Amino acid sequence: MAVLEQAPQRREIGAGIQISPNAMRVLAQLGLQAALGEVAKAPEAIELRLGSSGKTIFSIALQANAERRWGAPYWHVYRPDLLKVLDTALHARAPDAFYSGWQVNTISSTEERVHVTATDGRKIYGDVLIGADGVHSTVREHLFGIDAPRYTGNMAWRAVVPTAQLRNPPPPTACIWTGRGRHAVTYQLRGGALSNFVGVVEQAQWGDESWTQAGTREQALADFSSFHPLIGDLLTQADAHYRWALLDRQPLPTWHEGRTVLLGDACHPMLPFLAQGAAQAIEDAWVLANCLAHKHRDQTSVERSFADYTKLRLPRTTRVQAESRANQRRFHQPDLAYWPLAIAARLAPKAMLARNDWLFGHDVTQAG
Repeated sequence: MAVLEQAPQRREIGAGIQISPNAMRVLAQLGLQAALGEVAKAPEAIELRLGSSGKTIFSIALQANAERRWGAPYWHVYRPDLLKVLDTALHARAPDAFYSGWQVNTISSTEERVHVTATDGRKIYGDVLIGADGVHSTVREHLFGIDAPRYTGNMAWRAVVPTAQLRNPPPPTACIWTGRGRHAVTYQLRGGALSNFVGVVEQAQWGDESWTQAGTREQALADFSSFHPLIGDLLTQADAHYRWALLDRQPLPTWHEGRTVLLGDACHPMLPFLAQGAAQAIEDAWVLANCLAHKHRDQTSVERSFADYTKLRLPRTTRVQAESRANQRRFHQPDLAYWPLAIAARLAPKAMLARNDWLFGHDVTQAG
């Protein structure tokens, strides 16, 4: 086994990740729940609030419902903390498996092996190659050619701030702040020590899809000037304000060729409006591993395993992609549009919970 990482060294690129119960079940099965629990923050609820006033439209209790209803906790994790937990687990199982600074140059397959050459001339081979290299996947381009992503008309901001610096910290929830043509998401990390912000703004022009493109505090504040002062305080206190264009692709009809297969955003890029990008990649990994387990490594059995994996995952990831796209429209409406939802949540709170059953209750560890 080898993990080929493009970055020359690990960097702490700050961002929060929502690990919903459907993904937590996989991480628990891998023995990682205890380690993650030490660095995670369990949100008390999923909330929808009006961005301008902060008035709550609905609040769905999480701590009281996640494990009982969906079989696992719902946690917020700082990305560097998640990577450290995964890296520690990898090192314990395969100490020499991680290769940094590996930029793929060529991929070729034979009946017995897949061969990969890096841009610096290094070579490696194995039974299969799994391309988990994101929306700008080099592996996907090698399989299916270059296809330009579609700009969604949305730019996103992100920032992480020590909670102690904030006069009015965000609530200890997964909180969505709605607004006309924009919305924000706030939640806490590292047991509440950090506060995470993601803000999405509709914008006609777009730039690079990059997690490390810096914006300015003034730009971020201008984009959310109509929002509750809590949002302005968070953006004012942030040392760095990163922004990126939100790009999208249509679902691929097939995710594999020969001994190479795709996983996560490489084959089904997720917009952040359902907080499922990492979760769906985690689900993918479990299903793919199961499809490959206990199979001969000849070409026919490998391709059959890849076909089974795609068949199992494509309907679900396609639905999650579609729901993620739809949420952009739902979150960017004028305030009056949310009052029917507020009334429905008050009259039928159990129905609001049930709306998430298909997503959070899905358990790939019990399938097949």
